Amino acid sequence: MPRERFETVGTPERLAEVGPAWTDLWTRSGALVFQSHAWISAWWASASDRERRALAIVLAWRGDTLVGVLPLAILRRKGFRVLEWAAKECSDFGDALLAPDADRDLLRRMWHQAGRAGGFDLAYLNRLLPDAAARALLDPAGGGIRLRLNHREEANWRVRGPWKTGRAWFDAQSKKTRQNYRRGQKALGEHGPLAFRLLGPEEPLAPVLERLTAFKRAWLAAHGLASSAFYDAGSRALPAMVQVLAETGLLHVFVLESGGAVVAVSINFVQGGTMMAFVTAYDPAVERGSPGMVLMMDYIMWSIDRGLHTVDFLCGDEGFKGRFGTQNLTLASMTAARTPQGVAASAVDRAQHALRRRFGRHAAPGEEATAAEAPA
Repeated sequence: MPRERFETVGTPERLAEVGPAWTDLWTRSGALVFQSHAWISAWWASASDRERRALAIVLAWRGDTLVGVLPLAILRRKGFRVLEWAAKECSDFGDALLAPDADRDLLRRMWHQAGRAGGFDLAYLNRLLPDAAARALLDPAGGGIRLRLNHREEANWRVRGPWKTGRAWFDAQSKKTRQNYRRGQKALGEHGPLAFRLLGPEEPLAPVLERLTAFKRAWLAAHGLASSAFYDAGSRALPAMVQVLAETGLLHVFVLESGGAVVAVSINFVQGGTMMAFVTAYDPAVERGSPGMVLMMDYIMWSIDRGLHTVDFLCGDEGFKGRFGTQNLTLASMTAARTPQGVAASAVDRAQHALRRRFGRHAAPGEEATAAEAPA
């Protein structure tokens, strides 16, 4: 078998050129859409702060066949250069992409290539599922810059169980949950007929996305929270990522309508028998009717009725996920320092974490950041 050769993609032109080979590898591997060429390309094309970013994607070729992708990018933040997953802010799970017959040693050699290419002070690779291929990089025998587990973890809640029908799942919920659902339906129905439905493939996405964005901005403002790349004024990120889901045939957009007006939207996608809830928002003006909860319960029942074995709430530990989820996975993170600046940032980050543990203080959600921010 010929030895692999490695390449680091640093320009959008080269990123476009490797599209067919990358898409072929993604299709063969059965990986999530977050590791697809279409997803990474859409993120790069729609990013509003590309002047702070650089592509650093490592490819492994065997002849003319692509057998591995380590989708990385460098972000300049507060004087530090941080190596992270490409499309990190748009992706719930991060990982490498490997051919089915590739071994984990190939991934370690790809990481060595990333270290040789350099250009960063600190690596921070997060949102790793328990079975993520990238966890092989924690092996100290891999050579190159040593990656270690970081203390930052995130939750991934899922709904999975023995129910044969959506009704069976609903009946298995607590009496209070069932009552809240019916109470919400009644309150929302006061504004007109209530309807839950899956958006048809012929229906335009733009009006629904505009409605969702308006809901999300209003909710963030009401709770005093900062916006994200998806909801900033003029951002093209969310439409770009949704378009990828549509073009790959994975997209499922659920809406809840009251009196003909959309009061809740959930942008979901289906892969591997799993319904994945990507982005959800509801109209704060009708919050009394819990439209988000009603819509979520509706699409859970819809999914079970169609033979899907899991509903995945993706990354995040919001309260409703824990209330409805039956399985909880921990998403890990890894860090590595490459320069003296990176070593210093890592040391400060570890010290701050030790102090939090000593005094019983956990990092607030807004503090989930790379170690490169610690000195600030």
